[in-house]
Amino acid sequence: MPTPHIESELDQIAPIVLMPGDPLRAKYIAEHFLENPELVNQVRNMYGYTGTYKGKKVTVFASGMGIPSIGIYSYELYKYYNVEKIIRIGTCGSFHQDVKLLDVILSSGAYCKSYFDELLDGVDIDFIQSSEELNNQIITKAQEKGIDIKYGKTITSDVFDLYCDDKKDFRSSFPDMTFLSVEMEAFGLFYIAKKLGKQAACLMTCVDSVYDERSLSSEDREKSLNDMITLALEAVL
Repeated sequence: MPTPHIESELDQIAPIVLMPGDPLRAKYIAEHFLENPELVNQVRNMYGYTGTYKGKKVTVFASGMGIPSIGIYSYELYKYYNVEKIIRIGTCGSFHQDVKLLDVILSSGAYCKSYFDELLDGVDIDFIQSSEELNNQIITKAQEKGIDIKYGKTITSDVFDLYCDDKKDFRSSFPDMTFLSVEMEAFGLFYIAKKLGKQAACLMTCVDSVYDERSLSSEDREKSLNDMITLALEAVL
């Protein structure tokens, strides 16, 4: 059942996928959160693992960085491996005054100026919502577990904004909407999910904010990321 980018057999991929960007984070999640994880993909070192969490079969599969990369992997997983739900779990930045470092954010939808949708389908969509049903599962589980999350819109960018010559100009180039997070993949995932009639959500930990210049310790980062990973896993039980 291999595709050009995935070597797994059909029964090696679960209907539910957690999708970090970093292949080594996929490995970390598999080794620390899943029971009996099996390495099911290592094409281009884009690691995928399948195991169980509290008896539920779950796959953790890396996406790489940017819309083109997550677009490829989400498309192949949804279309050829019968995946029904993908939750992106990653990091983000923010230039919203209410977002602090290590806040966990759930994206209600993503705005993007990419040509991804136009090249793929000949349409021009700037904003696409994430899956309401999956978001509600995550919000309900966060309340049950006492995990604070912020819920709001996301900017998906084709550039890493910290490298822009004029960061103020970068921010002003987006419409007058309240965006909680800035990252590089959510729009692509949400678009592919909608195109194929699937579900998608995006959970992020804020690691860069113009309103919070603290230096984060590795322990703080790990705890926040672990809270986000646990929330995603609990939400799909």
